[in-house]
Amino acid sequence: MATVYAVGVGPGDPELLTRKAERILRSVDVVLAPVSNPNEASVALGTIRELIDEDRQEIVVHQFPMTSDRARLIPAWQEAAALIAANAEAGRSVAFITIGDPLFYSTFIYLLRILREQWPQLPIEIIPGISSINAAAAEALLPLVEGDEKMVVIPATAGIEHIITALAHYETVVLLKVKPLYPEIIELLRATGREHSSVFVERVGSPRQKVLTDFSQIAAHSPDYLSLMIVK
Repeated sequence: MATVYAVGVGPGDPELLTRKAERILRSVDVVLAPVSNPNEASVALGTIRELIDEDRQEIVVHQFPMTSDRARLIPAWQEAAALIAANAEAGRSVAFITIGDPLFYSTFIYLLRILREQWPQLPIEIIPGISSINAAAAEALLPLVEGDEKMVVIPATAGIEHIITALAHYETVVLLKVKPLYPEIIELLRATGREHSSVFVERVGSPRQKVLTDFSQIAAHSPDYLSLMIVK
């Protein structure tokens, strides 16, 4: 029985891969890459493409619908978990690749639960990756927290009320998935006087990276899905 690896490939810059991630990716038999839309390329796969030997390794691209409807998500999770388990039980090592870190807002979290419940005998190893938060702070030269400061991470999709509460209680607020609530977030930052202490970062680590610190530019921008904001 072979090992199942969940490999965090970082935010999109191949140079931010860890040495361990590179070693595992070069060694496995199967690489499973997630996509939300079959017409779009996998960011994770694009990040590691130069490491893969397609003559020796199998690449499988699996769609996970971009929805909160669990009736659609659960079958996709179950199908991916079964595919991983079948390969591992056949003696083929598998790497499920994910941008960022496998245990930080990652699809692999759901697969991990299924694998541990239905195939508890499978050996599983997590290879941590650099999150977009760390990469974004580095690109913006912005310290996240220091001393006794507190930080909170909120998917903006949780709702504007959660963001209001966070701004009142934390020195640093990181907002992920800002696109759906972007206009509301912009108005909230204006209302709370946070215009000059906010940074917007899009597609960090990729050729499409954008870092905005001027609030007028932030407010005028139309964000990509892979965008975040750091508010001090």
